[in-house]
Amino acid sequence: MPIRPPRLCGCGRTVPAGFRCECQKTADAERKARFDQTRPTARERGYDTKWDKARAAYLAKHPTCAKCGEPATVVDHIVPHKGDMKRFWDRRNWQPLCTTCHSSTKQREERR
Repeated sequence: MPIRPPRLCGCGRTVPAGFRCECQKTADAERKARFDQTRPTARERGYDTKWDKARAAYLAKHPTCAKCGEPATVVDHIVPHKGDMKRFWDRRNWQPLCTTCHSSTKQREERR
Protein backbone atom coordinates (compact mmCIF):
# COMPACT_ATOMS: atom_id res chain seq x y z
CA MET A 1 0.00 0.00 0.00
CA PRO A 2 1.61 3.30 -1.06
CA ILE A 3 2.13 6.02 1.49
CA ARG A 4 2.03 9.66 0.52
CA PRO A 5 5.32 11.47 1.07
CA PRO A 6 5.64 14.45 3.41
CA ARG A 7 5.08 17.86 1.88
CA LEU A 8 6.91 21.14 2.17
CA CYS A 9 4.95 23.95 3.86
CA GLY A 10 5.19 27.55 2.65
CA CYS A 11 7.24 28.37 5.76
CA GLY A 12 9.86 25.78 4.76
CA ARG A 13 9.02 23.04 7.26
CA THR A 14 8.47 19.44 6.21
CA VAL A 15 4.98 18.28 7.21
CA PRO A 16 3.78 14.64 7.25
CA ALA A 17 1.00 13.86 4.78
CA GLY A 18 -2.45 14.47 6.26
CA PHE A 19 -1.22 16.91 8.91
CA ARG A 20 -1.13 20.71 9.11
CA CYS A 21 1.94 22.78 9.87
CA GLU A 22 2.02 24.76 13.12
CA CYS A 23 2.17 28.02 11.15
CA GLN A 24 -1.06 27.06 9.36
CA LYS A 25 -2.77 26.20 12.65
CA THR A 26 -1.68 29.55 14.12
CA ALA A 27 -2.87 31.48 11.05
CA ASP A 28 -6.26 29.70 11.20
CA ALA A 29 -6.66 30.50 14.91
CA GLU A 30 -5.84 34.18 14.28
CA ARG A 31 -8.28 34.36 11.35
CA LYS A 32 -11.07 32.80 13.42
CA ALA A 33 -10.37 35.17 16.33
CA ARG A 34 -10.63 38.20 14.00
CA PHE A 35 -13.95 36.92 12.66
CA ASP A 36 -15.33 36.26 16.16
CA GLN A 37 -14.63 39.87 17.16
CA THR A 38 -16.95 41.13 14.41
CA ARG A 39 -19.65 38.47 14.81
CA PRO A 40 -22.80 39.43 16.75
CA THR A 41 -23.60 37.46 19.89
CA ALA A 42 -26.07 34.56 19.72
CA ARG A 43 -28.72 36.71 21.42
CA GLU A 44 -28.16 39.48 18.87
CA ARG A 45 -28.61 36.91 16.06
CA GLY A 46 -32.07 35.94 17.38
CA TYR A 47 -31.30 33.03 19.70
CA ASP A 48 -33.09 34.52 22.70
CA THR A 49 -35.61 33.27 25.27
CA LYS A 50 -38.35 33.08 22.64
CA TRP A 51 -36.07 30.81 20.56
CA ASP A 52 -35.25 28.68 23.61
CA LYS A 53 -38.96 27.99 24.18
CA ALA A 54 -39.70 27.32 20.49
CA ARG A 55 -36.66 25.03 20.27
CA ALA A 56 -37.73 23.01 23.33
CA ALA A 57 -41.28 22.63 21.95
CA TYR A 58 -39.97 21.55 18.53
CA LEU A 59 -37.61 18.97 20.04
CA ALA A 60 -40.47 17.59 22.17
CA LYS A 61 -42.46 16.94 18.96
CA HIS A 62 -39.43 15.78 16.94
CA PRO A 63 -37.20 13.85 19.38
CA THR A 64 -34.95 12.00 16.89
CA CYS A 65 -32.19 13.21 14.57
CA ALA A 66 -33.30 13.60 10.96
CA LYS A 67 -29.99 12.17 9.71
CA CYS A 68 -29.07 9.26 12.00
CA GLY A 69 -32.05 8.57 14.29
CA GLU A 70 -30.22 9.32 17.56
CA PRO A 71 -31.91 11.56 20.15
CA ALA A 72 -32.02 15.13 18.79
CA THR A 73 -30.52 17.97 20.81
CA VAL A 74 -30.26 20.74 18.20
CA VAL A 75 -32.83 22.49 16.03
CA ASP A 76 -31.04 23.24 12.77
CA HIS A 77 -32.04 25.65 10.02
CA ILE A 78 -32.02 23.56 6.82
CA VAL A 79 -31.33 26.65 4.71
CA PRO A 80 -29.12 29.06 6.71
CA HIS A 81 -31.15 32.13 7.64
CA LYS A 82 -28.19 34.57 7.57
CA GLY A 83 -30.08 37.11 9.66
CA ASP A 84 -33.39 36.86 7.78
CA MET A 85 -35.88 36.67 10.67
CA LYS A 86 -38.69 35.43 8.41
CA ARG A 87 -36.57 32.42 7.43
CA PHE A 88 -35.29 32.10 11.02
CA TRP A 89 -38.83 31.53 12.36
CA ASP A 90 -40.12 29.42 9.44
CA ARG A 91 -40.66 26.02 11.08
CA ARG A 92 -40.61 24.31 7.67
CA ASN A 93 -36.95 25.31 7.58
CA TRP A 94 -36.16 23.54 10.87
CA GLN A 95 -34.90 20.01 11.37
CA PRO A 96 -33.97 18.09 14.52
CA LEU A 97 -30.34 16.94 14.66
CA CYS A 98 -28.10 15.31 17.22
CA THR A 99 -25.00 17.27 18.20
CA THR A 100 -22.71 14.98 16.20
CA CYS A 101 -24.64 15.39 12.95
CA HIS A 102 -24.99 19.15 13.45
CA SER A 103 -21.35 19.72 14.33
CA SER A 104 -19.82 17.50 11.67
CA THR A 105 -22.09 16.32 8.87
CA LYS A 106 -24.16 19.51 8.53
CA GLN A 107 -21.15 21.84 8.80
CA ARG A 108 -19.29 19.84 6.15
CA GLU A 109 -22.34 20.08 3.83
CA GLU A 110 -22.58 23.85 4.30
CA ARG A 111 -18.90 24.35 3.42
CA ARG A 112 -19.48 22.84 -0.05
